[in-house]
Amino acid sequence: MLKIDRIAYSVEGRPLFEDASATIPDGHKVGLVGPNGAGKTTLFRLIRGELTLDNGEIELPSRAKVGGVAQEAPSTEVSLIDTVLAADTERASLMAEAESAADPTRIAEIQTRLADIDAWSAEARAASILKGLGFDDADQQKPCSAYSGGWRMRVALAGVLFAQPDLLLLDEPTNYLDLEGALWLESYLAKYPHTVVIISHDRGLLNRAVGGILHLEDRKLTYYQGPYDQFARQRAERRAQATAIAKKQQARRDHLQSFVDRFRAKASKAKQAQARLKMIERMDMVAAPEEAARRKFTFPQPDALSPPIISMEGGVTGYGETRVLHHLDLRIDQDDRIALLGRNGQGKSTLSKLLSDRLPLMEGHVSRSSKLRIGYFAQHQVDELHLDETPLQHLQRERPDTPPSKLRALLAGFGLQAAQAETEVGRLSGGQKARLSLLLATLDAPHLLILDEPTNHLDIESREALVEALTEYSGAVILVSHDMHLLSMVADRLWLVSDGTVKPYEDDLDAYRALLLKPEKPRSKGAAKPAAPKPQRPSRDKILEMRSEVRKCETRVSKLEEMREKLAKKLADPALYEDTRVGELETWNKKYAEVMDGLARAEDLWMSAQERLDAAEKL
Repeated sequence: MLKIDRIAYSVEGRPLFEDASATIPDGHKVGLVGPNGAGKTTLFRLIRGELTLDNGEIELPSRAKVGGVAQEAPSTEVSLIDTVLAADTERASLMAEAESAADPTRIAEIQTRLADIDAWSAEARAASILKGLGFDDADQQKPCSAYSGGWRMRVALAGVLFAQPDLLLLDEPTNYLDLEGALWLESYLAKYPHTVVIISHDRGLLNRAVGGILHLEDRKLTYYQGPYDQFARQRAERRAQATAIAKKQQARRDHLQSFVDRFRAKASKAKQAQARLKMIERMDMVAAPEEAARRKFTFPQPDALSPPIISMEGGVTGYGETRVLHHLDLRIDQDDRIALLGRNGQGKSTLSKLLSDRLPLMEGHVSRSSKLRIGYFAQHQVDELHLDETPLQHLQRERPDTPPSKLRALLAGFGLQAAQAETEVGRLSGGQKARLSLLLATLDAPHLLILDEPTNHLDIESREALVEALTEYSGAVILVSHDMHLLSMVADRLWLVSDGTVKPYEDDLDAYRALLLKPEKPRSKGAAKPAAPKPQRPSRDKILEMRSEVRKCETRVSKLEEMREKLAKKLADPALYEDTRVGELETWNKKYAEVMDGLARAEDLWMSAQERLDAAEKL
């Protein structure tokens, strides 16, 4: 259990926490959300003991291991798989001691402990985690030095997941993952056996991988049961109630004050006026919640072009002599909203560069509208901004003849107000840098806007603002993103980049997610076996029986979900953690673990039953 008890902490005189409290029971998965700069990362550092509290306490079980990703894996000649294996320091230490131990008693102790921590399956577990994060078998044998910083961050993430700390603290882990890696991480965290607290602006992850939201606002912590969408509804209801109460109180106060103002000087009413004045002084006013400054993006609208704006036949592209994509037969119209899907390394960024004319066409034919303007945003461009220049100076370089007042208006249209306009880029937040890069990409009112991971460093409100801006934008959009919510809200066409080419994906995003999360069947070695005869379609009665089994599985899962919710609410009760109720706490924790185990088995049975039914109905 993680218990945060009335903590206070300030940075340079600015309070980040004041009398903030929260309790997170063992095994819970919690999303930590709040405005940028509120102190979410600071809270992680306080939990890890890297900073000292001004007041209050943060309590963890004795000997609890706390883990997180502080920095990328070092650039060494050690292979990825060995780097991840070394992250479990206890296993690594025991394995090293086992090589030299001579005392029979100690050898027995080592072997017993190695068995307890399942040390012999460690390499398979480490390989599975690396594969989920985008490293195939060959990649895992390469040294860390063969990879860039972003990829080494994935290795560091793999290491902490493999080590399985009792409390896992993750700060925006999807920022350096693609869609496939982000979906894998969602699934992995949902089944993680210990407590997880994750800072994220990824709405999909906060809806699918966590069961509670810890909200940091106004220097206080508030725990909400349920995923992000449920939190958003509950918070909106609370804000509406507080606003209504504040309005009623203010109306009452105004009414009393008007009486005081009218009759204070009149002798016959003076006592009544004084009584009302005392009533005003005694009123415990409820402050109306302040609305956060609205995030926004204002994309300039392009003029209309005749369709298609890009047409390609038999296209081939790649790098140098290496062909990456071929047989490209594509058409893009100005009203298209296209999401690029595909596993890491299949060529999504390569296609983006080809369409933006940053890569040449090796073979084939491409035609573009003669007046076509293309805007291109990729995450690496944020890192290529001039750190010693202000956003205003960036725009002045692009628009030297435009008055500064108009350039400031453009910056304000992307949420960069007067203070940020004159601040050196190196001192801006990641989200503010991303906004500047998006502004530069759309400055010429492009007919086609290509966005490669645009949401990194953007908070949830900014992501919603981006969705609104793209919805109103009258140009075409090509989108690569790990944010499933953004893809589902913006894209109306899906292209799958796979096996060296690009094809329309006819199913929806939910089907693609299920496809990615479906376990791969192991390939058999040796000579290929002759094709088995085509199976016969089961009888109607058999299919009805399968459907009945699926419904039974669904009912079983629903009942276990209800039990899990009830137990989670019970475990979220702070009173349960008083010293006098230790035995009761252990009982409820045991029940919760049993229900979670039963739920995992029930979900597996449900999935198996559904797969059998799907296969039967396709025959």
